[in-house]
Amino acid sequence: MRLALISFLLVLFSFPAFANIGDMPKEQQLAIKYIQALTHQDYSSLSGFYNRDSVFNDRTAGRKYTGRRHILQFLKRAHRGVLEYDFNIEHMFNSGSLVVLIGNYRYKGPGELFGKPGRIIDIAIPGVTTLRLDMTHERIKEHQDLMDYQTMSDQLSVQ
Repeated sequence: MRLALISFLLVLFSFPAFANIGDMPKEQQLAIKYIQALTHQDYSSLSGFYNRDSVFNDRTAGRKYTGRRHILQFLKRAHRGVLEYDFNIEHMFNSGSLVVLIGNYRYKGPGELFGKPGRIIDIAIPGVTTLRLDMTHERIKEHQDLMDYQTMSDQLSVQ
């Protein structure tokens, strides 16, 4: 009997626990929808997340864009030729309308974007993204990235 109970518990706890997106706070749900639009390069959906006061700030790279038009222009330039782009979220939490996402951004695309012409590069950059949200209008007030560009540089040096 004990062996059966132990076996049952091992099987039960060996399956990963996945939270249903509907079980998340509304702020986290909006953040997930936004990140999906961003990584799927869905500019039509992204347009709805921004207004003229929205800010996209990559603090580590020293780049800041304000307003829907400027943010979308930047993203289209940055994503040009990218074959794969996703964000593996390892941890997410929020404090009211501030959502913090911790994980790895993965890019696969032409090396020209990274000073490696003629090559396809594949990198995973650890980072933290914070989103300040306007929950009334379901918009992004500020998207801020803090990326580990040293890890990116190390990965690029061997490709």
